Amino acid sequence: MPRHLIRRAALLIALVALSNWAAAQKPPKSATPDAAWPTRTVKLLVGFPGGSSPDLMARTLAEPLSKALGQPVIVENHPGAGGNIAANLVAKSTDNHTLGIMINGNLTIARIINPKTPFDPAKDLAPISLIGTAPLVLTVPASTAGASPQEFFVAARNGGDKWNYGTPGNGTVAHIGMELLKTKTNIAPVHVPYPGNPQVITAMIGGQIQMSLLPPGLAMPQVRSGKLRAIGVTSAGRSPLVPDVPSLNEGGVSGFELEIWNAVAGPSTLPKPVVARLSKLFSEIARTPEIRQKLFNQGWQVAGTSAEGLANRIKQDTSVLGGVIKMRAIKIE
Repeated sequence: MPRHLIRRAALLIALVALSNWAAAQKPPKSATPDAAWPTRTVKLLVGFPGGSSPDLMARTLAEPLSKALGQPVIVENHPGAGGNIAANLVAKSTDNHTLGIMINGNLTIARIINPKTPFDPAKDLAPISLIGTAPLVLTVPASTAGASPQEFFVAARNGGDKWNYGTPGNGTVAHIGMELLKTKTNIAPVHVPYPGNPQVITAMIGGQIQMSLLPPGLAMPQVRSGKLRAIGVTSAGRSPLVPDVPSLNEGGVSGFELEIWNAVAGPSTLPKPVVARLSKLFSEIARTPEIRQKLFNQGWQVAGTSAEGLANRIKQDTSVLGGVIKMRAIKIE
């Protein structure tokens, strides 16, 4: 073989060897940043005050999540705007270590009810897991007239717009649900938003508002203490969370069915492998007997779904709640 061809062959072999060596220096896929996640403290943001249902759930999940991830998990409260302040912080986060415990409204109708909402749930948030669901309890001060649901609604109709109802913020399910209840019962209480349900309860006990749709875990301790009274729950029938309280359907409010839920979401920029890992972890944690019982005691029936399961529920509730918003022409500026 001519000498120049031998030199070319030797050079080609050397180049192939160098290419193989360079490829060998690249870390395997298992060593990518996604697989190493998390590399520091994980923040779990809550859009409501301490003592609220989302706050209690976040603190219940934080410790077992920290153990599973091998990194600290801290809960931060950023109350206001029906949870949308915290949801916006999650949506705009760029550190890949910020998650949120969110309610229906944050992940569904935030933009429908207020076009100026600074984030778009469908584009800016990544569903991770639906943790728990519950009906709401129509709750009133203990001294409110009406021994039965029917008698209560007569009193409420007579109260007209001199009565008020409280919610943990504009655009929350309690807000949309009460507007739907108004159409079905011909009552006309005026909406008064608060930073969270603990403030709603204080206002109701103090007589500033006459009714509210509250999560079972917050309503029933006050009912058992005699400070508040439960009129009915928003499930189709009686709920195992509050078996002694009749449904509003039983009380004559035909076809009224509504659920609240808490879920985990992150920013839409969160890497898909991280979303998949978190979805699996949150689902497993929520379904453990100890955590399941804790959440039940807080007033939640555990769901612990996949990211896809939460995405499907978001789509369903966006349609249902969005329909009520359009029917009642509810807008928040």
